[in-house]
Parts: sequence; C-alpha cells; structure tokens
Amino acid sequence: MLGEIKLSNILFLDIETVPQYSTFKKMPKIFQSLWEDKSKQFRENQTAEEVYAKAGIYAEFGKIICISVGFISENEVRKIRLKSFFDEDEKTLLENFFALLNKKFNKAEHLLCAHNGKEFDFPYISRRGLINGLKLPKILDNASKKPWEIKHLDTLELWKFGDYKHYTSLNLLASIFNIDSPKDDISGADVAKVYYIDNNLQRIVKYCEKDALTVAQLFLKYKCEDLITPQNIEYV
Repeated sequence: MLGEIKLSNILFLDIETVPQYSTFKKMPKIFQSLWEDKSKQFRENQTAEEVYAKAGIYAEFGKIICISVGFISENEVRKIRLKSFFDEDEKTLLENFFALLNKKFNKAEHLLCAHNGKEFDFPYISRRGLINGLKLPKILDNASKKPWEIKHLDTLELWKFGDYKHYTSLNLLASIFNIDSPKDDISGADVAKVYYIDNNLQRIVKYCEKDALTVAQLFLKYKCEDLITPQNIEYV
C-alpha cells in the first residue's frame, strides 16, 4: 500500500542517455557491425546509420550523461531537494551516484522510484555500472532477490493497475494531474542533439531535474496528497 511508504525513504530519479559516439561513423568497426545486427530488430527500410540516434536507449551502445535525484523531507514543511550527477566521464558520474546510494540509501526500508524505471532507468544504470567496472550498490543489485525484495518503485507500473499492455508517458500523466510539464523546453528526443551538437550539458541537467521532480509530484498524486509548492523545491 502506497500509504504505508514513508516519503523520506524514497529516492526519486531520472536519467538522460545518449549514444556513446556522436555519429555512427565514429563507432569502432566492431560496434558498427554489432549495431547493424541489433538495429535489425526495429528498422525496416532504414540503414543502421539512419537509426543510430536510437542507440542511446540501449546500455550496450549508449551512456549516461546525467542522473537527477529528489529527496523529500517532512519536517514542519514538506520539501524536496534536487541534486544532479553529471560529468563528461560516465564512470565518474556513476561513482558519485553510487557513493550516494551506498551512504544514504542502503537500508531495507529504502526505495528507488522512476517512471518506467523497472524497464529503463534501473537496469540501464546497473548495466553501465558493470561496464565501467563498478560494484553495484545493494539497492541496485537484484541478483538472487525475490520480486518482493527488490526495492524499486515505478510510476508507470503503478498507473497500469495490472494492464501490462498500457503505456502512459510522464508528460501525459503530468497533464492529467495538473503537474507542471517537464517537457516545456526539450524532450528526450532532443537530448543527443543538445549534447553533441549544442554542447549544452547544463540544459540537459535542468531537463533531467524537471523529470525527477515530476516523478516525485506524480507519486504524491498517487497517494492523493498535495503537490510540493515551488517555494519548497530546493536545488543542491
């Protein structure tokens, strides 16, 4: 039951990813060949190069450029603090994020929450962590765990109510619940261009933070509770 979950035990998060290389031609030949094979699953009358923009959604061909997190505190006034981990070097980014998890979110009652997190964010972070030679924090290491032992919440899954055919975007849910849109500047489809062509990582960080905040606000709506007001949103 959502009502039994203490908000301060949840780390709300969102990630932004891009292809590992700015263009298909810059990929090593072996990865060009591997992408040829992988992209056969979804391309029709297109070449592997023409669909290379989609490489960022696959952990084997993409990389994380930002992870934004939100912590809700409930003292006299409910507040949310937002923090972002970003770096041109993915390993450094992940090391810093994992340090937070190991230090602050390492107890049985702690949870991670993201939109489509079980299908995307959580496995992507875990895979990229291993690729970078990093030991996974306990909250991400699901090996041998029973389903009820996995400490992950997913606002998309919660909205499905068992209807596993149903997909609803974060932006649509934000609109339904009168939450400020996280897509008022860029969308996920723009991230690779903003990163590789515009060289504007800070713009992506702001977008990622909006998504993390929206996930937290949406979770509050699922609990039939009031949204956190703008004056109680802090950036650290």
